[in-house]
Amino acid sequence: MTVKKLKVLGLSGEYRTTSKSGMLVARALAIAEEQGAEIMFWDLAEKPLPLVGEDGCWNHPNVQEFQNLLLETDAFFVASPEYHGTMSGVMKNTFDWMYDKHVGGKVFGLMSTLGGVTNSNTLNHMRIALRWLHAWPVPEQLAIGHVKEAFDDNGTLNDEALNERLVALVTSVLETSTKLR
Repeated sequence: MTVKKLKVLGLSGEYRTTSKSGMLVARALAIAEEQGAEIMFWDLAEKPLPLVGEDGCWNHPNVQEFQNLLLETDAFFVASPEYHGTMSGVMKNTFDWMYDKHVGGKVFGLMSTLGGVTNSNTLNHMRIALRWLHAWPVPEQLAIGHVKEAFDDNGTLNDEALNERLVALVTSVLETSTKLR
């Protein structure tokens, strides 16, 4: 019996893949690929999603492509910067294009980046939004505080303990997704 590779999609709550949230998602995806997953990254700079409710947004080609990709995806890694105690508007708008039929029963790994001290506000708010969509965020999560100093020039986390937590998060997402298949 051939086991199909897990398809894992990365989503950042910022527009640049070189942003700290983008770098965190890219690192999670690289670890997932090392563990045998097929990975994809939705780049909002290349394929922006319109604001929900804009004229013509419901039939926008990027929305159609994004929602079709959600249907094909087994698991997700999402990272948002924390702005004013919650996820970014970009992350919230990305979640607003998801529906239960796209992500219900699918596994999510949650991550956040903060300029200051680490807290869980953004992670908690993302978890609440995803639970309303009947998704399964794993218990493991990662918040990176003082994010400007967190990565080296290669996009790797400078703190080995944080990197170990990221590996544990990725492993949990892949194992949980395999169990729920």
